[in-house]
Amino acid sequence: MKIREEQIQIENQKELTTHIENLDFLANKLSRNNYNVNDIISKLTEFQVAIPSWALGAGGTRFGRFGFYGEPSNLEQKIEDVGLIHSLTQTAGAVSLHIPWDVPEDYKAIKEIATSLEIKFDAVNSNTFQDQKNARESYKYGSLSNVSQAVREQAIQHNKDVINIGNKLGSKALTVWLADGSCFPGQNNFQTAFQNTQNSLIDIYKDLPEDWKMLIEYKPYEPNFYSTVIQDWGTSLMLANGCGDKAYTLVDLGHHLPNSNIEQIVSILSLKGKLGGFHFNDSKYGDDDLTAGSIKPYALFLIFNELVYGMKNNPQNPDLAWMIDASHNVKDPLEDLIQSLEAIQESYAKALLVDQDALKSAQLDNDVVKCQEILQGAFRTDVRPLLEKARLNAGGALSPIKAYRNIDVRNQLIGERGKNTVATGL
Repeated sequence: MKIREEQIQIENQKELTTHIENLDFLANKLSRNNYNVNDIISKLTEFQVAIPSWALGAGGTRFGRFGFYGEPSNLEQKIEDVGLIHSLTQTAGAVSLHIPWDVPEDYKAIKEIATSLEIKFDAVNSNTFQDQKNARESYKYGSLSNVSQAVREQAIQHNKDVINIGNKLGSKALTVWLADGSCFPGQNNFQTAFQNTQNSLIDIYKDLPEDWKMLIEYKPYEPNFYSTVIQDWGTSLMLANGCGDKAYTLVDLGHHLPNSNIEQIVSILSLKGKLGGFHFNDSKYGDDDLTAGSIKPYALFLIFNELVYGMKNNPQNPDLAWMIDASHNVKDPLEDLIQSLEAIQESYAKALLVDQDALKSAQLDNDVVKCQEILQGAFRTDVRPLLEKARLNAGGALSPIKAYRNIDVRNQLIGERGKNTVATGL
């Protein structure tokens, strides 16, 4: 299924007058305060967030999975769904594949489908947290950190295979997330597990193409509940430094203990030139994988404030990889992803409104009240007309969720695919 340009235009026409009025009001207000509105809209138009292939179907809990009709059952359909999201938002111009769930059978055909939908291939993700069919070794007690050399070699080779697959598609990064750890005290030797992981990553790093990055993810707990080998950003940073200049830390917003100061982590990694990218989601208690901005929108804004500062002041840090990582238990997956994209863009737009010079001056004066006023003034600004204009300029929908429902996308997908399809890997 494809959404035709004229369908989007019909939907936009219904809201165009209201959009113009709202944009004029906001643009005049911002211009009076010396903001370059066109520059902000241009940055929003350029900002693209990758959609993870595994998020296009319904997720689940540890107790069950409740499917959503019309799910994509193969890689071609997953890319088509990303195309649907991108046509409405003009913000989802890339897909991040998970291997072995998304190994192409025909690389040429897959690339042609993606190109026709203006979709690029973002970071490829390896999987050593599950045993794969016909695998000789088991990851029950770890993969890259395992005490068994045979298990480690199998996990290393898998990551090298993922690099080769990504290379054929035009990806430029490998994301490594490990479930390795222990459930009970004494189960693992912490130092041995860390050193095995470091040596394994170095071996994988040797196969990394010159223009690629290795993104090392971290998580404090789950599925292991006593220790995780890569439990925090410091461990990830040490492992990245141990590999080389092309290895970076990847920050998943849900992979932190409650109330962690993620914006501070982001800031320091950017200063050190080791911030590689993001997995966007939201959480209340742990790694809930909820819609970005649905629980802690101010926290997301504060993170983007540090990102905007870093993008301007830390040229030593490379361009970042942006990706959503969410699980959709009760929502239509495509609607959930559209909502996340909106929240991410909103936070980015609000961060662009922070007067960094005034904030710096207030910080130097120890004017704590003014610092808060500057940040919250930007956060309280309704920037949605700017997002609408950015989408409109790029050919997207003024209101992507409304357009999605009015065009009746989900029922059309059900008509094409049926009610019993299940997204691969879930």
